[in-house]
Amino acid sequence: MLGRCAPGSPGPRPVVRALPPSASALRQRLRQCAERIPEAGAVLDLLEKCPEHQKKGGFPVIVFEGLDATGKTTVTQAVNDTLNGVLLRSPPACISQWRTVFDDEPTPIKRAFYAAGNYILASEIAKASTQAPVIIDRYWHSTAAYAIATETSGKVQDLPPAQDEVYQWPEDLLKPDLVLLLTVDPEERVRRLQHRGLEKTKEEAELEANSLFRQRVEESYKRMVNPACQEVDASPSKEEVLKTVLQLIKKHCAF
Repeated sequence: MLGRCAPGSPGPRPVVRALPPSASALRQRLRQCAERIPEAGAVLDLLEKCPEHQKKGGFPVIVFEGLDATGKTTVTQAVNDTLNGVLLRSPPACISQWRTVFDDEPTPIKRAFYAAGNYILASEIAKASTQAPVIIDRYWHSTAAYAIATETSGKVQDLPPAQDEVYQWPEDLLKPDLVLLLTVDPEERVRRLQHRGLEKTKEEAELEANSLFRQRVEESYKRMVNPACQEVDASPSKEEVLKTVLQLIKKHCAF
């Protein structure tokens, strides 16, 4: 099954193979699977409708990244309310109902789905940023960080080196003005998860059970470049975190 859908032959760069580097690579991978997976054809149809070169409008585009229970939902909503912005999420609503389908597929197909979501989201960002500030709950860095951490076994030092191309933003994907990485210490994050009492995703269960996987995800976030993540300690009160975030937005984004 994987052989029918995964492009190329096995080689020394599994992370690169798992993470399609461009929209054209995504389309190729989805076409190969569309006959077997109808939802892949539906994602491809949406992707084909996206303009090839997305351009940002005049308002700032701000992305929030981080593991679950680091406060992304609370902070993004508060920032959006403060700036009177447009709040978007990845994967976008138009394909999020198919997450369970692709989460059970082989890794190359799963990663193609999440990567495609970013390009579809870029169309929404391009339009919204002509009218208001755009606040985004996860974007490309999440797709890349989880792919890199999943495709690498072992400790942080076993990740691809810091200058590897897997940490680069795709050249054909609309870039945000600012990416903020929310972090809390592992014990506090687990406490928040238990307090929420929500059903865990497969990757969240892995994060909780496997500290090495969590460390690889966090380090992968920190190695992203062009744009890099600005780290924010999300341990203090939500009022303090919001104040810090708004100061960073004021510093890095022109209104």
